[in-house]
This record gives sequence, structure tokens and C-alpha cells, in this order.
Amino acid sequence: MPIPQDAGSSALKRGLLRDDVYTRLRDAIVDGTFAPGEQLRDGELADWLGVSRTPVREAILRLGAAGLVTTAPGRSTTVAELEVKAIRDAQSVVAAMHRLAVELAVAQLTPDDLASMRAANRRFATAMKSGDAEAALAADDDFHAVPVRAAGNTAIETVLDQFSPVVRRLERLRFATLPGRASVALHTRLIDLCAEGDTEAAADVSHETWQSLQPLLDTLT
Repeated sequence: MPIPQDAGSSALKRGLLRDDVYTRLRDAIVDGTFAPGEQLRDGELADWLGVSRTPVREAILRLGAAGLVTTAPGRSTTVAELEVKAIRDAQSVVAAMHRLAVELAVAQLTPDDLASMRAANRRFATAMKSGDAEAALAADDDFHAVPVRAAGNTAIETVLDQFSPVVRRLERLRFATLPGRASVALHTRLIDLCAEGDTEAAADVSHETWQSLQPLLDTLT
């Protein structure tokens, strides 16, 4: 689709960090605003976001490292296709990092943390019931962010920041389908195990949650 014509409302305030430009472009790719195979021109993107070309070019380099765009020498940048191998690679890394995060977090989780996970799962269930994939993704992000924060491991956070967007593109498809609703039960089980202090079982369920993408991946082969 073309660059959205809403520069006035979406322009970023001057002085915001480069991360803001990266986040806006990353999210536009993940949510389908920019479709697979679509060309991205830094000038148009800069106008859309209300910034200079420099942070846009820097963001595109980061998007390339994350596997969300491809850039050929002397040619424009395009949004990466949903490539099965790239998604499988990212999924295995993301699943392992979330498993490790839960292993580290179980002993650190507070009653407030568990309450936050329950609230996020309720929002997730509501979004799934209404077929709102965007709200489901947001609630799922909030849910898994709790143990990641509690783990307090910046290396895990850095790796997830790089590879999670690749997986999220596929998850938008899953959360629009019935099989994605199984995640509600897995979330509930994970919360219960964390509350019981069962680190190993909780880590196993966390890994299972992220491995549940496998059937959808198989449909892309």
C-alpha cells in the first residue's frame, strides 16, 4: 500500500530518539501497513514521519539486520517476504529466550506481577473472542513482557527486540484464527505454575506457547 497520507497527525516531535523512527517503521511492517514486497523510499518515509532522512536510513539498516526489509545495492529497499526459514530461525531463538526469561523470573515474580499477567491474559482472551488481532498481539506482548522484565537480563531483552518482530508478523495470522485461542489456556497454565514456584514446568509451558506457531509455519512451506 502507498505511504499513509496523514503526515500531520503522525509526524514525530523533533528531537525524539532514532529508536522512535525504527519503532514506527517496524510496527508498520508488522501490522501490515507496509506489505511484503512493497518498496520503501527513505524520502517518502521521512516526509510521513516528519523527520530527516538520516534517522530513516539508520532505521532501515536496523530493519535489515532484523530481517524485516531487504536492500539490494543501487536499488530501493523492500519489505521482506514471509520467508519460512527466516521465521523458523527467529522462532527458535525467541522461544529459547522466553524460556530462559521464565526460568530466571519465577523466583522474582511478585503478586503484582502475577496480577498483571492475569489482567493481560483476560484482555488477550477478550480480543481473541472478538477477532481483534491487533489487540490480541498487544495483550500478548504485555503478558510475556512481565517475566522478561522480572528476569532483569538485558541480553535477553536485546535479542528479543531484534527477532520478535519477525515472529510477530506470523502471529498476526495466528491470532486471527481459531487455533490461536489455545494460547489463552497456555497463558493460564503458565501463571499458575509461576505462582506455585515450579520453575522447570513454567519454563516448559513458556516454550510450548512459542512453539505453538509451528502448525502455521507448516502451512507456509
